[in-house]
Amino acid sequence: MNPTATPSHFQRLHHIAILASDYTRAKDFYVRILGFRILQETHRAERQSWKLDLAGAGDLQIELFSFPNPPKRPTRPEACGLRHLAFAVDSLDTAVTHLLKEGVAVEPIRVDDLTGRRFTFFKDPDDLPLELYER
Repeated sequence: MNPTATPSHFQRLHHIAILASDYTRAKDFYVRILGFRILQETHRAERQSWKLDLAGAGDLQIELFSFPNPPKRPTRPEACGLRHLAFAVDSLDTAVTHLLKEGVAVEPIRVDDLTGRRFTFFKDPDDLPLELYER
């Protein structure tokens, strides 16, 4: 750590919010296929919206939202803003095998030039780029 750097008041990521075009399909993907645990599910009738709070390993939390007619993502990961979400896995091969068994397309495994770690990409039901990064 740089001794002259100002300490950050931001301790860790609290949650990731994802807006789904098809709530039922996205819920199935994140819960059944990716294995997130449901913490709370709330229907907000006045907004014609659902909010699903999900828990992963450690402190990882996802808020899954639905709204009527959300706009599409502008382009693949090179659009300005959030590029992708990366999930750490102990065994990349096991995670890829699971996704393929569930019918999820997975890109070929690559090796990070900087760390030497293996990784790959896949997409959620709304084409949000997701990465698996082997620890």
